[in-house]
Amino acid sequence: MFYKTIWNVNCQKNVGFMRLLKRCFSVSRQTVLDMAAKDGELRVFIVSGEVSGDTIGSRLMVSLKKLCPFPVHFSGVGGSMMSKQGLKSLFPIEDISVMGIWELLPHLRTIRVKLKETIEAALMFQPHVVVTVDSKGFSFRLLKQLRARYNQQSWDIPMHFHYVAPSFWAWKGGEARLKSLAEFVDHILCILPNEEEVCKSNGIDATFVGHPILEDVLELYSGKITSLCERKIKGNCEDFKEKNAIPTGATVISMLPGSRLQEVTKMLPIFANTMELLRKPNPELVTVIHVAPNWHVENYITGFVHNWPVSSVLVPGGSQQQKYDALSASKVALCTSGTVAVEMQLARLPCVVAYRAHFLTEWLIRYKAKIPYISLPNILLDSAIIPEALFQACTETKLASLLTELINNDRLREEQISAAEKVTKLLIPSERTVSSLAEEDSGWNFSVRSPSKIAASVILYHARK
Repeated sequence: MFYKTIWNVNCQKNVGFMRLLKRCFSVSRQTVLDMAAKDGELRVFIVSGEVSGDTIGSRLMVSLKKLCPFPVHFSGVGGSMMSKQGLKSLFPIEDISVMGIWELLPHLRTIRVKLKETIEAALMFQPHVVVTVDSKGFSFRLLKQLRARYNQQSWDIPMHFHYVAPSFWAWKGGEARLKSLAEFVDHILCILPNEEEVCKSNGIDATFVGHPILEDVLELYSGKITSLCERKIKGNCEDFKEKNAIPTGATVISMLPGSRLQEVTKMLPIFANTMELLRKPNPELVTVIHVAPNWHVENYITGFVHNWPVSSVLVPGGSQQQKYDALSASKVALCTSGTVAVEMQLARLPCVVAYRAHFLTEWLIRYKAKIPYISLPNILLDSAIIPEALFQACTETKLASLLTELINNDRLREEQISAAEKVTKLLIPSERTVSSLAEEDSGWNFSVRSPSKIAASVILYHARK
């Protein structure tokens, strides 16, 4: 499989990006910092269209403000986390947070309107840098149309960065489509170790900055760790159980139904029916439902759990400590496919991954996908370590069976816990990249390497070819 060479690529071929910049760019080519110095400020137009991207974007904003020697001003689209860092979003991210292909059709008009609004706002802001975070459909249309408008007007063209490479490795013909991105994307900030080399081989500048989920470790253990070699988070299990009156001996299952309303409304009823099947063999069953910081999702889940078949505890999004306390108190987890599968690796919590979509979207995924797995840990290890129930196989009967086996089988849980160490190790940026950053400016402390800090440095020192 494509991912079998990840560690080899990461260790042997990933040279420091700052060293490459020094060799490849002449002093006459302006970096982003040079442009900021000329204006006495750095203007960043940043766009994220979903909850996970909102977290990534907010951390990048923090790092840019820390590392840039000039005032940094932001404009764009984001959620609650980016708002805390000073962004006044043009509109709620829920307006463009749509996943799937056929699911997108009813929202096309709204998305077109929001895209036009975003383009006009970006042009008026006159940014030095435009950063899009994930949400490739909206992001690439934005960057492409922005670049065309700037070329038409003969204006100074801002640098374009895209954070989180598209999953070209998952789709037939995906790598071939990368070449077209070079027309409107100056640099891709990759979160998986194989992606940098493939992007470069297709004519796109790229840097593997590390997976954003690793920053959960840095946030929870701030000041207590010196490197990301400590890739495990242990929450306060007893405190969580005491605060939520969970009885001793109860079987606790963490449930993560998704961050978008469309996926939560599809998955939560299936999860509820699954708990109904598990109730009899597990009389002291408690479900801990993790609620994404999306007000549509919050309202839906709050109403839905009134008829929940077993005892439940709602964990609001936004608090890393509370989330990992809840995960630590759980025996297993049931997750909708997404970033949460990687969070389970940090928590060392065995899980089952589930996914349903519109039947036409599911058909297209089967036809176009070139890998047999959907969860990132399985993809990285090229092994079905985490049980997956996908598409028509994602039924309450199947999920109940998989969870029952995982709850009762110590060996299966230990296999997942052991594999988690390997998975998280693959998500760390190379030592060469971090060392090169330290060489670039000895005043910057990279002893605790943060993906967002590395990403911010790439942005500040990038010079267009």
